[in-house]
Amino acid sequence: MKRVINYSAGPAAIPVEVLEQARDEMLDWNGTGCSVMEVSHRGKEYDALHMETMDLFREIAGLGKNYEVLFCTGGASTQFLMLPMNYLGPGKEADYVVTGNWSKASIKEAKRFGKITFPANMELEGERFVAIPKQGDLKLNPAAEYVHYTSNNTVEGTEWHYIPDVKGKPLVCDMSSDIFSRPLDFNKFSLIYAGAQKNLGPSGVTVVAVRDDFLAKAHDDLPTMMSYKVFKDKFSMHNTPPCFSIYILNLVLKWLKKNGGLAAMGKTNERKQKLLYAAVDGSKGFYKGLAEVDSRSWMNIDFKLPTPELDDKFVKEAKAAGIVQTKGYRSMGGIRLSAYNAVSLKDVETTVAFMQDFMAKNG
Repeated sequence: MKRVINYSAGPAAIPVEVLEQARDEMLDWNGTGCSVMEVSHRGKEYDALHMETMDLFREIAGLGKNYEVLFCTGGASTQFLMLPMNYLGPGKEADYVVTGNWSKASIKEAKRFGKITFPANMELEGERFVAIPKQGDLKLNPAAEYVHYTSNNTVEGTEWHYIPDVKGKPLVCDMSSDIFSRPLDFNKFSLIYAGAQKNLGPSGVTVVAVRDDFLAKAHDDLPTMMSYKVFKDKFSMHNTPPCFSIYILNLVLKWLKKNGGLAAMGKTNERKQKLLYAAVDGSKGFYKGLAEVDSRSWMNIDFKLPTPELDDKFVKEAKAAGIVQTKGYRSMGGIRLSAYNAVSLKDVETTVAFMQDFMAKNG
């Protein structure tokens, strides 16, 4: 068996140690004689795993018990509507910062529930996004119930490298694609959410962490499965949760903790992105980065070659070399290397060597 270097933007690479443990426990998990997918979510064995996973998330994030950890489904796309459904309504307003494809998708849903205002809109002509706004660019709405932003833009390859000061307003963030990639003061947020399929595990579970004072402001009279308060009161088990996805999330969190936590992960990810961007910037224009330098994503490294034909050739030859999922997002073209936590430093070094060899042969 040969493992490839997997730059998929999501579902993304999962640590090999985690996959191996899941494989070994597939038929007999925790001495139950069956898979974690087969045990009752009401049983004591699964209940212990479920609650442990919530505690692990808080521990790694540095959050106290004043934050509720919820396990939802439907990905970030469901949070796009669940969030405003819980906090907006007639006469209610919210701030949304526009920085890319997924922030625009969140705004489309939020508009169904209240008035949406924009502290900054970074869209350029041709539906392009190349930069993150500076703190001084943000024009906050004093009437906003909360301020929402997307911390990393997988499509455009841009990322926030600071936490915005929102002048005491509740701060909400979609962290789906860079959560736990480096240290961050998560206590500055009233609510964060993240689809698991980038840095936390497989698709199927979305983690929400919400501070108690913000949760208390959520509406009560909502459809059961759209209510944050129901998820909190029922410990995310009003209905059957995505047990296997939560099990893998548990293993990934333990892998993170074992390997030095967010401090160690941040150091590795910093080295990874520096190597990749050095290969782009040192190519004398053969590889052309798409995002402004101070807004570049550590997770999604986007660039183009001199022609679309060379882009296609790069993707084909990279695959032949065991480096897969390098094609850029369909609206962007070019190349996208999604270097999430499970992509190792060695993987990146191998990729840089391939990039240099490809340039030497085709430049």
